[in-house]
Amino acid sequence: MSYLFERRINYYETDRMGVVHHSNYIRYLEEARCFWLEELQMPFSLFEEKGITIPVLGVNCRYQYHVTFDDTIQIYVSIKEYTGVRMTVGYEVIDKKTKKTVLTGETKHCFTDRNLKPINLKKVAPEFSEKYEKLYQEYQKEKKEGGEKE
Repeated sequence: MSYLFERRINYYETDRMGVVHHSNYIRYLEEARCFWLEELQMPFSLFEEKGITIPVLGVNCRYQYHVTFDDTIQIYVSIKEYTGVRMTVGYEVIDKKTKKTVLTGETKHCFTDRNLKPINLKKVAPEFSEKYEKLYQEYQKEKKEGGEKE
């Protein structure tokens, strides 16, 4: 199951060629991930209250099309992998007007305590883990049925 996040492109996010600078997409993915967690009623602040951090281990993006000032993008967010210790979040960025795929990508994460020691979310925060597990299972089901959003 994918979560949909929309945002309008600001002028300051474009480069001299008038297109969104490639580095801004990383910010857009993080914005989408933060709003997604809020939608799941698991904002970062709740993780922090429990002493849990979710560092980014890696980012992979495939740029396929460009957008410019005042375009609106739709970012579909889903869990592609989840173990309790690590997860991979998948993204598909679409130009709302043209429906063209702008970017596909993923971010890899782990769960740690405040000292950056890896933890198992299944043991430390089972209420969060259950939500992630459910979303991961839904992603797997969509993937098997051919309806995957990336």
